[in-house]
Amino acid sequence: MVNRPAPLASETKPSSAAPARGEVLSERVRSLRLPEDRRHQRPRLARRSAIVFVVVLVVVSFAGYKWLHKGEPVLESQSDAATLDSTARPGPAGASSAPVAASGAVALESKGYVIAAHQILVSPKVNGMILKLHLEEGRRVRKGDILAELETTEYDADNARAEAMLGVSQQKLLELEHGNRPEEIAGAKAELAEAQAQREQLLSAYKRNSALKASGNKVVTDADFEQSESQYKAMDRKVARLQNNYQLMVEGARKERIDLARAEVKQAEADVAKSKWRLDNCTIRAPISGTILKKNAEEGNIVNPIAFNGSFSLCEMADLSDLEVDLSIQERDISRVKAGQRCQVRPEAFADRVYEGVVSRLMPIADRAKGAVPVRVKLTVPAEEEGVYLKPEMSAVVTFLNDKP
Repeated sequence: MVNRPAPLASETKPSSAAPARGEVLSERVRSLRLPEDRRHQRPRLARRSAIVFVVVLVVVSFAGYKWLHKGEPVLESQSDAATLDSTARPGPAGASSAPVAASGAVALESKGYVIAAHQILVSPKVNGMILKLHLEEGRRVRKGDILAELETTEYDADNARAEAMLGVSQQKLLELEHGNRPEEIAGAKAELAEAQAQREQLLSAYKRNSALKASGNKVVTDADFEQSESQYKAMDRKVARLQNNYQLMVEGARKERIDLARAEVKQAEADVAKSKWRLDNCTIRAPISGTILKKNAEEGNIVNPIAFNGSFSLCEMADLSDLEVDLSIQERDISRVKAGQRCQVRPEAFADRVYEGVVSRLMPIADRAKGAVPVRVKLTVPAEEEGVYLKPEMSAVVTFLNDKP
């Protein structure tokens, strides 16, 4: 048999004690329940705790940020930050010294491209084959330096012919202006005197025959009389002609003929000038002092200034000391830019260099496609930095400064 433990004293109590114990437990459970109003308040307390946690987190983050950036100035905009960063780093020797732009001195910041204020396409004025070419990219040339030489055979011949025609015209004019020689005038006078003497002889014969015929003498026939009369009248006309010629030789050439000869001389001089111009333009010289940017021809090429296939130019050159920045300012920001406004220009290729600039002009027409107005900023480039750092078509950031920060 299995031995069972003896029952406890509590278990030996009568069953009437069980209901009392159940009621006690129920009362204890009810005492642990929260009031009805407090159960509704718990979600609201949870939300408030979350809000307080977020606020405390933001405050702590801001305090940490301020502590990390202690001593740095507070910037008003991104453009102010970029300007302060650019001016805080000192540039190397040779860069133009630019004043540090304070946070309130920046009006606008925009990106543009460096361009030459005057970029020239050097083209020959005459066509021909290139015999010599003195071009190289990056070469610095002075105004008047020889860039190329063209073949001159045809232009030499044209110039020689024009000079010969000028000589012929000048001699004709000289002959007319100086008049006839004294010997020529004397010869015309002698010929006139001879004709006058013959006219006197024929006049005497004509008078004699007229008298004999009037007296009824049959010695002079009608044929003899008519012959003597015609000879006399012909000689009389010859004398008149020779007398006029003599007078013209004494007076010289007519004014109209002299004027015509002078006009022919001027025409010949114009032909000589034109041929000489063509010959001289076979030697192509630099129109300005500047730098060769691009070479477009080689020795042996035939260039033609009126061609449309690209063989019309030798090179492109520009003065790299006269540079500008081409920008497109949005219409909403154009009110912040005006002519004469000071600027600071920083090339993106050399971020540690800052150049002074000034707004030279606002273009008179806007770009509809971009919704912007083209603006040009003129740069101040030191003489020793010409063509060293700033080059055409390089990108640059321009900071427009306020007149009063």
